[in-house]
Amino acid sequence: MTAKDSSWLDLYQTLLDAWGPQHWWPADSPFEVMVGAILTQNTAWSNVEKAIGRLRQAQALTVSAVLKARDAELEEWLRPAGYFRVKAKRLRAFCQFLEEQGVAEQPQLLGLDLETLSLRALLLGVHGVGEETADSILLYALGRSIMVVDAYTRRIGSRLGWVGASIGYKDLQGVIEASLPTKSGVPLRKEFHALLVSLGKEHCRPRNPRCHRCPVQAFCRYGQGVSDQGRVRAD
Repeated sequence: MTAKDSSWLDLYQTLLDAWGPQHWWPADSPFEVMVGAILTQNTAWSNVEKAIGRLRQAQALTVSAVLKARDAELEEWLRPAGYFRVKAKRLRAFCQFLEEQGVAEQPQLLGLDLETLSLRALLLGVHGVGEETADSILLYALGRSIMVVDAYTRRIGSRLGWVGASIGYKDLQGVIEASLPTKSGVPLRKEFHALLVSLGKEHCRPRNPRCHRCPVQAFCRYGQGVSDQGRVRAD
């Protein structure tokens, strides 16, 4: 298979065959997924886990507990996630939104009577919720069929030679969605996003990418260039 005749669906299948299911997103409840989606902005997931652990230990992993917490208290719980003052405000704003929507006790019921794009627009109106965060909440917490894309996805697509390095979120999302079967639904999109994250972390790094033994090197324009020039890294 070459870059010319392969597709995003081929990429998904190649990664799945190589690595199997990723079991992502790790969480005990839809609300925990929502919290993680907000806290993971500009930080590593390991830091998010520490912050969520602090919330759980303080019995504050609920909408009401977040809203009742003092600013200093909430900020201290979120400190491991970085930008803790900013994220405390964002998490509080999101919890206020859930309360206003009448789903504070059952966040998984958010937008039950709304179409996905209408609910997405509603989420984007919440302070601190951008496109990636909104789509992560829709896909992983609410089970809506929508592809999440991120910096990993853009870098991978660019190196494969399928999209420009500066492609916007909406355009990139549209390109991928057009390549996926209409009826493939939520499970495939969850798994594909998780596999792309793994590829971005393990091989397709921003600097010194590990093209050696990358499962998609055979149809990656960048990877083939590295191979042709004899610069394959062995790490």
